[in-house]
Amino acid sequence: MDELTAEVAVRAGSLESYRAFTEQMGQWWPPEFSWSSADFLVQIGLRDDVLYEIGPHGLRWDWGRMLTSEPGRRLVFSWQIGPDRVPVPRAEDATEVAVTFSDNRVSITHRCWERHGTAADQYRENFKDVWPYILNRFADHVARHHS
Repeated sequence: MDELTAEVAVRAGSLESYRAFTEQMGQWWPPEFSWSSADFLVQIGLRDDVLYEIGPHGLRWDWGRMLTSEPGRRLVFSWQIGPDRVPVPRAEDATEVAVTFSDNRVSITHRCWERHGTAADQYRENFKDVWPYILNRFADHVARHHS
């Protein structure tokens, strides 16, 4: 199944973009793209190679694992949220998101959709507008805080 790609121009170098993406995720990630919802999300971030959120009553949801990290160049993480919004416990059963950083540009490639069987096509289709939206929020954050 085809990979899904999106990219955005940013006003920062590759290392600065990488750091903003990984260290400031809670400042730019859209809260509506969380299990907790925007109303109940307490924190979202990346710590100890785990993408996570903390919701109501301190409940922690891990929704991805860092698979590759090359500061200033790229990172790859598992997307352990299934098409039915249920956690996918094993990274090898989840889709993967590769983020590439270059001067003034950040690109995302979301792949391994076939791991979701018959739900894969619709799940991939759902993300066509999601990644551009997320990347635009990221670019706005970088423009406000890093230029």
